[in-house]
Amino acid sequence: MSVTHKTIGATALAVGLLMTAAVAGGQTAGEVFSATATVKTAAGGTLSVPVTISVERKMAQPEAESLVAAFKTGGAAGLRKALNGVPPTGSVRLGTGMATPTRFTIERATGGRLLTILTDQPLVFLGAGLPGAKPREGYDFAVIDIEVNAKGSGTGTLAPAARIRMNNGAFVVEDYGAEVVQLTAVTKTK
Repeated sequence: MSVTHKTIGATALAVGLLMTAAVAGGQTAGEVFSATATVKTAAGGTLSVPVTISVERKMAQPEAESLVAAFKTGGAAGLRKALNGVPPTGSVRLGTGMATPTRFTIERATGGRLLTILTDQPLVFLGAGLPGAKPREGYDFAVIDIEVNAKGSGTGTLAPAARIRMNNGAFVVEDYGAEVVQLTAVTKTK
């Protein structure tokens, strides 16, 4: 089983946060996106499930910066502690499962909009039941990146169980699963 590494927000969550990150003053968004999450299975097939992402608010820059500072000084444990008491920014639901609150949502301008969304708990450990599966310890978050155009459609990725670390000033996500979960047919429904 190989380890998948990806950098949040195409290289620089921290840089994006500190430069243009969160919408100034935060924002009540009230948006809902539907998507299809697809991953290759160990047997060579594919597994797909519908995903619903609700964004109730985007973080204000000072709020996002305080969370980045907590991570820089205390690592994942510091971030988890700093997230205590932070109101949810929305939720994510896989299939017909329970909605999981999101705890961090920022938006950056790209050719469209890049939303980076974090939960403070894993959604699912892909491959955990396979022989030789790695331990679940330390994969305490889920990270979603979706890039949408002006019409609200686009693509993205999902790390449903992730370990977060810093590398050269940027947050790097190590996904528990061996394959990247692709989000396709991302569509703004509200």
